[in-house]
Amino acid sequence: MHINRGNPAGHEVLVDSWPEFKAVLTRPRREVSKDDSDFYTNMYAAFYHDPDAYRTLLQDSDAINWAQTFYILGHQDGLYEASRDAAATKQMQLSPSSYFTYLHPDPNKIHARQLDPSMRLSTLNSSHVDLLNETWAYGGSEHSRGYLATLVRSFPNPCLLDSNGRLVSWSTFDPFGAMAHGYTLPEYRGHGYMTIVNKAVAVHVHASGFPAYGNVALDNVRMQNLNEHWGFQRLSPLCHFIHHTPKPSTGSI
Repeated sequence: MHINRGNPAGHEVLVDSWPEFKAVLTRPRREVSKDDSDFYTNMYAAFYHDPDAYRTLLQDSDAINWAQTFYILGHQDGLYEASRDAAATKQMQLSPSSYFTYLHPDPNKIHARQLDPSMRLSTLNSSHVDLLNETWAYGGSEHSRGYLATLVRSFPNPCLLDSNGRLVSWSTFDPFGAMAHGYTLPEYRGHGYMTIVNKAVAVHVHASGFPAYGNVALDNVRMQNLNEHWGFQRLSPLCHFIHHTPKPSTGSI
């Protein structure tokens, strides 16, 4: 959804045919997706009306760089089956995971506490990336750090700073405009700071004409309850993330 508004994630759009099309795939531009092992950057999103058209786009074109480790995500039925069938011929290993998607119809209605005078609403910057990488459940590597640095550089990500300018609580957008990577330092929890930050994120994106939404792991009951408390509505389709990895070569040395 950001491609026609500055394209901060550096994606491009492919279709099965033109001008009439039944399947759409977004992918990072080749100059962005330089590292074959960087699955944080190598992320595709699939949309389709016709599963067969999507299968053909997946298997019988150069839409996918099968030499890379990458993710495909989408909400449509049959997404995993299409990747499974393609993987059989492309020598890929798959690891699927699914998430609930939550959408807020009017973020201005999120009830948040009044901000403590010692706290200041600000925006993430490059000096915060190391802390984000250390605290993120999927972080800790150079690839994840590069991914988070890109998000911080490319999107307006609200955060809270204490009176000393220390980063306390934050939330970021992912490359597809979803609210993600929210965190509050343990010693600052219980004060409603995550609600303040997430409301700031949701109000900003909604006012800009984008949906205020995010994906939550199926086993993350606490965050599911928080989203429902904030007034987010759970959508019925699951969001599927399918991790693709080239199989190791079995050739003899």
